[in-house]
Amino acid sequence: MERRDTGGPTGPAARARTPHTYGEDDVTEAMTGARILVRALEEAGVEILFGMPGGNILPAYDPLMDSTRLRHLLVRHEQDAGHAAAGYASATGRPGVCLATSGPGATNLVTALADAAMDSVPVVAVTGQAARHLLGTDSFQEADICGITRSITKHNWLVRTARDIPRTIAEAFHVATTGRPGPVLVDIPKDVLQERAPYARPERIDLPGLKPTPRPHPQSLRQAAEALRTAQRPVLYAGGGVVKAEAAAELTHFVELTGVPVVTTLMARGAFPASHRRHLGMPGMHGTVPAVAALQHADLVLAVGARFDDRVTGDPTTFARHAKIVQADIDPAEIGKNRRVDIPIVGDAREVLTGLIDTVRRLAERTPWAPATRWWDTIEAWRDAHPMAYETPGDGSLAPQQVIERIGQLAGPDAVYVSGVGQHQMWASHYLPLERPRSFLNSGGAGTMGYALPAAMGAKLARPDATVWAVDGDGCFQMTCRTLATCAVEGIPVKVAVINNAGLGMVRQLQSLFFDDRHFGTDCATRHLPDFAAMGEAYGGVGLRCDRAADLDTTIHRAMEIDDAPVVVDFVVNQQEMVWPMIAAGASNDDIRVARSTAPLWDTAG
Repeated sequence: MERRDTGGPTGPAARARTPHTYGEDDVTEAMTGARILVRALEEAGVEILFGMPGGNILPAYDPLMDSTRLRHLLVRHEQDAGHAAAGYASATGRPGVCLATSGPGATNLVTALADAAMDSVPVVAVTGQAARHLLGTDSFQEADICGITRSITKHNWLVRTARDIPRTIAEAFHVATTGRPGPVLVDIPKDVLQERAPYARPERIDLPGLKPTPRPHPQSLRQAAEALRTAQRPVLYAGGGVVKAEAAAELTHFVELTGVPVVTTLMARGAFPASHRRHLGMPGMHGTVPAVAALQHADLVLAVGARFDDRVTGDPTTFARHAKIVQADIDPAEIGKNRRVDIPIVGDAREVLTGLIDTVRRLAERTPWAPATRWWDTIEAWRDAHPMAYETPGDGSLAPQQVIERIGQLAGPDAVYVSGVGQHQMWASHYLPLERPRSFLNSGGAGTMGYALPAAMGAKLARPDATVWAVDGDGCFQMTCRTLATCAVEGIPVKVAVINNAGLGMVRQLQSLFFDDRHFGTDCATRHLPDFAAMGEAYGGVGLRCDRAADLDTTIHRAMEIDDAPVVVDFVVNQQEMVWPMIAAGASNDDIRVARSTAPLWDTAG
């Protein structure tokens, strides 16, 4: 899919300050609504579609077969199409597109659309629908998908006439990428796809209800810079909005200019180099001790593209209780929603950071900018006392952290890593070499098990020259493993690391900690049932297994040598390993634990 120039100077987050102009009206001879749809998708710059046909979307598949510009990937379940579109979008910033038929086909997209909505991912879903005269009659495979998805899309449309298709598709892409990005849905009845109309190319997109993103107010930028200048214990809290705005370079520039310590959320991993000395790691429930402690002891928190969600704040009444809060977000509805804000800034993260850089420079011209030396001494004490670390088993078996860390070391920071949800997701966020934006994709807000493999497929198609590893759990992988069939048929060489602890590891960890070690409903199978390596072979790929540390490098190298088929590696790991640090859900961040009954000693740590 080609990047669409929608007029904004700062990337996808700011692309709609003026109505988008397509050129002069282009009205052609009559054609079916299905052909109009295909042409509209081509004109939107689409190259790849993820979908599954069915009766009510089938008219669109016939002209799709004749398109030389659209490549259709047949998935085995519509949810996989939605996650693949999201993976494509998250790896590039360009909208991903998925197709489904009516009824169960459309409702199978719901999880993927909800996931994309929570993580602000631009996905355009096109669904077939029952014919117009059958709407509301409970006809075969009819479902009110517009009503169903109203709360999990930025907007959706039920197209009433074929002539409206070009305008609606253009509006859909515009809305998906305007301001805070997100998913949209276009529902087209079967008879609309079959009726004939002239193709009327829209001259411009003009949606009065879609307000352009305001530029950050100079007064707010000045107040924020002055607050940062006088702060003794500042922290920059960077969220996923930095990635969406393509603002990683500006973030690094600002941090190096001011010397402020920075934490990056799960959705912002890679937005700031993990190896940079100013980076404290990830905050929140499974964050690093220095990141959590710095926020708790800060006197100023500068949040950029972050929404103070519960996984970061824990008990909101005790989060950063001594800090003045500056929150910059493209979505004004997020500012102050979860935490009272002292200095609000509405704007695209890239423009906010650019404005702050300019403002800081002007302030520094009058008086040199002094680094918070004592604050850094305290942070370094926390960092020295509580590094991220794990123990390798003495019997030569595999620790899950060891597997993930070694994959990262051998694949390097130029690879794209896609994780499922659970323990392996947290280990991946800590132990992979996340140095670049869009190098780590995962389901943050919704926590959708099954996300990794289809999203990895989408990412590999978006970035064919990159090595793409899906780091998945044995529970997650079984939810969408059927995607291997698409990868094998289409020659998409994703690599899947199944971190196999024979169960739902994170749920089992919670049962261990909060339910007196009473484990029920969390053991997925025995160690080799299913046989994940054999599953890789059965789906037309390559299957490998590793259960010894001595074989780890050889196995990873073998997987990376295969570049013409998907690879599934069954890494059999210690079942009892837990994710640390940890803060219990809803608890204060002051109550962070680094082991089951061990907490940091804040006074002695600094």
